[in-house]
Formats: sequence, C-alpha cells, structure tokens
Amino acid sequence: MQIMCSKRISFLIVELFIFSMTILLFTEISSIGLHSNNFFVKIYAKDTSEEFSKRNNTAAVENQSLSPINLYRHNFNKSKLETPVINLIQNISLSNVIGRIDHMDIDIKNHRLFVAELGNNSVGVIDLQNNGKRLDTITENIKEPQGIAYVSEYDKLFVSNGADGKVNVFNATSYKWIDSINFYDDADNIRYDNVSKLIYVGYGDGGIGIINATDDKILKEIKLHSHPESFQIEKYEDAFDNKSLGNKFGNRIFVNTPGNNSISIIDLELGIVSSKWSLGDNIHNNFPMALDQSNHRLFVGTRDPPKLIVFDTKFMESRFGKVISKVNISTDSDDIFYDSKNKTIYISSGQGFIDIFKQQDANHYELYSKIPTKAGARTSLFVPELKRIYLAVPNFNTNNSSNASILVYGYQ
Repeated sequence: MQIMCSKRISFLIVELFIFSMTILLFTEISSIGLHSNNFFVKIYAKDTSEEFSKRNNTAAVENQSLSPINLYRHNFNKSKLETPVINLIQNISLSNVIGRIDHMDIDIKNHRLFVAELGNNSVGVIDLQNNGKRLDTITENIKEPQGIAYVSEYDKLFVSNGADGKVNVFNATSYKWIDSINFYDDADNIRYDNVSKLIYVGYGDGGIGIINATDDKILKEIKLHSHPESFQIEKYEDAFDNKSLGNKFGNRIFVNTPGNNSISIIDLELGIVSSKWSLGDNIHNNFPMALDQSNHRLFVGTRDPPKLIVFDTKFMESRFGKVISKVNISTDSDDIFYDSKNKTIYISSGQGFIDIFKQQDANHYELYSKIPTKAGARTSLFVPELKRIYLAVPNFNTNNSSNASILVYGYQ
C-alpha cells in the first residue's frame, strides 16, 4: 500500500511538471506571435526572401497585382518599427517616350514632376495635380539628360547631359534655355544644397563640379579616379545646436566610383579625395547610395552580387571602411532612399521590385517587403513631404502599344 501511494505521488508530480511546461511553452509561442502568423512567417522568411524573385519574377514583369508582399512583421515595439504600407495610387502615361528614363526631380509647391527622358533627348514636365497631364517637353540643347535639379529660389532647372557633358540651365516657368556649364563629358548625377545655394554634379572620367546656383558659375572641380555614380553630401553640423546648416566647404561627399570598385570620400575644405574605401575583389558595380547622417550610416547598393551594404561613416581608419551590415536585394538596383522619419530604406531595381528595408537600429536591417513593379523600372524619386515614390517605367519597344509611364506609390 505504501509503495502504491509513493508511485501515485510520483505520477502526480510528473503530471504537474508536464502541465507547467505546456503552459510555459504556450506562453513563449504566444509571445513571438503565433496567433498573428508571425511564427509561420519567421520560419519561412529565409526561403521567402531568397527564392521569391526566382519563383515570381515572371509575375512581377507581367505586373499581376502591384500589391505589396509583406515578408516580415516582427513583434518588436510597434512605435519603433512600424513601417508604412506602400500602395500604387496612380499610373501616369508618358506617350511617345521611347528608351531609357533616368532621374527625376519635383516642384512640390506647383505640383510638377521633371523627368529625364534620356532615350528621347527630352525633359518631360508633368502636372501631378491634373491626372499627370504633360505641361511641356524641353528639348533645346538636351542631349541624353541624366540628372535634374530644380531650384525654386531662382526658378531654375539644371539638367545634366551625358552626351556632351553640359549642365544646361532653364527658366523653370517658361522652360527656355538660359545658360550652359560645360564639363565636356558625361555629366551625370546632380544635387542641390538649398542652404549653401550650390549645385554638385558628377561628370566625365572622374570629377565633381560645384556650381553657384545664383550665377551659374563653376566654383570648384574636384578630381576623382573614375566616373562618379550616385553621391551623397554631408551637411555641416553646427557645434552648438547640432542643426543642419548646409554644406560650407567643411565636410565630406561620399561618391560611388564603380570604375575602380570603390567609394571615394571627398574633403570639401581641401577639395581633394581624402580617403577611398575598396569594396574588395568580390563586390562590384556600386551605383545607388543614400545617407543617414544622424546615425552615421552610408547605404550603398551593388549589382554584382546584389547587396545593400551599410558603412559606418565615423570610422575612417580602414581602406575598406567599416561594414556594419550586408543584406541581399533585388538585382539591377539604381536608386536608394532613406526615410528618416519611418526609419525605412527604399530600393528600386530593374528586376521589377521596390525593396523595403526596416532599420531596427543603426546596426540592424531586415527586409520588410517587396513591391512588384515592372522589369526595367529602376530609377525612382522619394518625396517624403508628399509620402510618395515616383518610379519610371521605360518603353524600349517602338512596336509596343503600351507607353512608358511613371508609377506613383503612396503611404499614410
């Protein structure tokens, strides 16, 4: 009898232990979000992110739905990691535009989008408030336009041209030609700093030209080792109140120079390349770039292999830079934008996707979703003031009945 009682007590103890462990396991599973399918998504996230493009690229090219595909919904603090849901809200047809479309700029106040229609040797002026109606087409002195900078203070439009290396200046109301600034070869990416009133343009076999936007005069030319692609200008940080005051020839420009497989860092005060980060022997074709200055992070997109590489801009000792993170992206990337408010990175690629990455913190980045777009649609413009992304979709087939277009994505 005593033996049977002891066995019964032992059995009850085992049952109590199993019950306690079951409750504990259920609590843990609930905490990672099984009831909201987060557990399922997390298990299959690796397969989804790596194999998605192989399994669905045809559907993306044909553009079945253009709806966002959410790959990650992590159970972190919602206020810290909430990411906007991007939706297609407008398709603006660009009739009679054939060939490659390069970069764009916007006049927010007057609702105008300026489009570098490179293959057409034209700049399109689109009315965003009137169903995407074409207001005008600029062709005077335009030869393979690649970059556009709209300067509202002086009512000017600066257009960089690849064929002859000139930056042409137009009146932004009449669209009449005003002036030309000659850099002689392949004027490409262009930026405007609205505090210093300076225009920066990459050109030729290796140079950054600095133009005074008030009188269209060249102030300085800084030599590089190869042709510059995307570049980002550090803003001058005031030592007292840490407010961005614009560049004052005292900080840096980070420049993608894929010709020699590197990132060149320009010291603007000295007017020289002060450092160069090599990408190594296994990473090539670094074209797009964005900057998160507050967290000292530089985002660089490469095409071979397709990666997003995050650098620490404070660390200058190594000739390879300090890499914080590397993540896979869609192929043929051409534009990257950093949304500082939502801590989000947008990458448009010719494979037919906009990749959206979440910045969990300065050191951690994960793919949040892929937006199917169109094959070949790789240049884009992010306008945070409007909560819009404008994506250029070229038409390379003269016999194709479909037009080139601008796809407009929005979020709340």
